[in-house]
Amino acid sequence: MLAQQVAKKYSTALFELAREKNLLDNAWGQFKAIAEFLEKDRTLLDFMEAPQVPDDRKMALIKTVFAGRMEKSFFDFLLVLVDKRRFKYLPEIIDNFDMLVREEKGIAKAVCLTAEPITDAERQNLIKSLQQKTSLKVELEEKIDKSILGGMIVMLRNQIIDGSLKHGLDLLKNRLLKVKVH
Repeated sequence: MLAQQVAKKYSTALFELAREKNLLDNAWGQFKAIAEFLEKDRTLLDFMEAPQVPDDRKMALIKTVFAGRMEKSFFDFLLVLVDKRRFKYLPEIIDNFDMLVREEKGIAKAVCLTAEPITDAERQNLIKSLQQKTSLKVELEEKIDKSILGGMIVMLRNQIIDGSLKHGLDLLKNRLLKVKVH
């Protein structure tokens, strides 16, 4: 809960700063790169969260790693996160920032979960259907999960459309368990 509140507050501030300075695309790219790095290697986050590491060493590391490599305003934003002891929330802040930028640009990110890879035709039909439903440009992320057996699960914004075979079988099982046999 706290992570979501912190992420919303700081990502909104970052979004407003980037929009005000007309650097939205620049910020989006720079923070996406940081997110990808943090996804692969948590060493930086672990160091920044370590209570035994003094704040001045944390600040020095941020300066060493990011100074001159990113827009000054965004570098200063990272320093504020360190100063306020909010750096550990950076992945959530970036996720929320990404969502704000996508909304601004009219882009929706959809995740499609299937047991097997989908064909190009299925992909195009799904994107077209989602774009018609939302009136937004849809970027599709595909994931494979053999446990759903077949069909697909689509997650778009705050909505989950579960058309998986596993879900259908679970529904059928529940209905059959409710049937009373005399």
